[in-house]
Amino acid sequence: MIVINARFLTQETRGVQRFAEQVCLELGTLRKDLVFVAPHAIRMRESADRLQVRRIGRNGGHLWEQLDLPLWLARNGNPPLLSLCNTAPLLYRNQIATHHDITYVRHPESYSRVFRSLYKAITPLLLKRIKALITVSDFSRREISHHYGYPSENICVIPNAVAPTFRPFYANDRKSHATRYLLAVSSPNAHKNFARMVAAFLSLEGFDDIELRIVGDSHSVFSGSDYSVNGNQRVRMLGRLSDEELVEEYQGATAFVFPSLYEGFGIPPLEAQACGCPVIAARTASIPEVLGNSVLYFEPLSVEDIARCMGRVLQDATLRNDLRTLGLANVERYSWKRSAQGVSQLIDRALIGKSGQPRLAAWSSDRP
Repeated sequence: MIVINARFLTQETRGVQRFAEQVCLELGTLRKDLVFVAPHAIRMRESADRLQVRRIGRNGGHLWEQLDLPLWLARNGNPPLLSLCNTAPLLYRNQIATHHDITYVRHPESYSRVFRSLYKAITPLLLKRIKALITVSDFSRREISHHYGYPSENICVIPNAVAPTFRPFYANDRKSHATRYLLAVSSPNAHKNFARMVAAFLSLEGFDDIELRIVGDSHSVFSGSDYSVNGNQRVRMLGRLSDEELVEEYQGATAFVFPSLYEGFGIPPLEAQACGCPVIAARTASIPEVLGNSVLYFEPLSVEDIARCMGRVLQDATLRNDLRTLGLANVERYSWKRSAQGVSQLIDRALIGKSGQPRLAAWSSDRP
């Protein structure tokens, strides 16, 4: 029996939870030795039903993870555990954990003091006990290894991917958008660099018919970016959208803007590409690793360079068509099924000890 820590099913769906959900759904089709356990307050009900999740314990949140889950594991013979979000039981040794990035170290201004303190305290303790660590890019593997001194050969790269829901626009299944717009998707915490993006958009001349639409909401752990739209009606804050609504925004956008200063991976530009939307993005952190030559890059600290790329992609239809083609090809590099297969191999190698599995470092850096 391999136990999967499915606490993520009780949380809002952001990038970390999306990774855990999609990998678990694929793992459930690959293996028959998995038991998914979670607190009672499930939010992702459909996924919980598909995974046949067992509701255990009386608590929720960190208390469930640090108390209820370890007690349940002890009563059931201390089986191997897989935790796919950024936290896991600190005192449990027979497990694989996951850490997406160290944004809270590189950009502490993006997070609350409580959140930063919690992660800086628990992560070193966790790394001392686990058998292996999962992260989502070679960039994050280097960052985690360097900052915490954790052996890079014990860190396995399992990339994100895009769900089939995200697909290109087809004339027979959606109406065309009358208004041209640039799109950005993210929680507006400081390292997402929305202030410079908005300033760049507002500095554009000759594009009075173009909107900038921003999708996303904040959270108590984030420290929001303070950007001003100066009452400009062309900047529209759309808040949090369902996947179906988000797909329609991607499909209708003239281009997608990804100005982030720091990402462990970054799912939104891949979603945009899967929907046939051209992408312009910051040349920093893991973004070039994930997107390769499929986007138009800008210097994220330069408002002028962001504006230049916005103007170029808005004016040049040939460029947009080229970016669409390159983007669709780039998305094919990633697959939740292949990522789950990598996790399954890691389970066999690190938790079960099956012979004949490739060495950890040999396959952890493979490109999807």
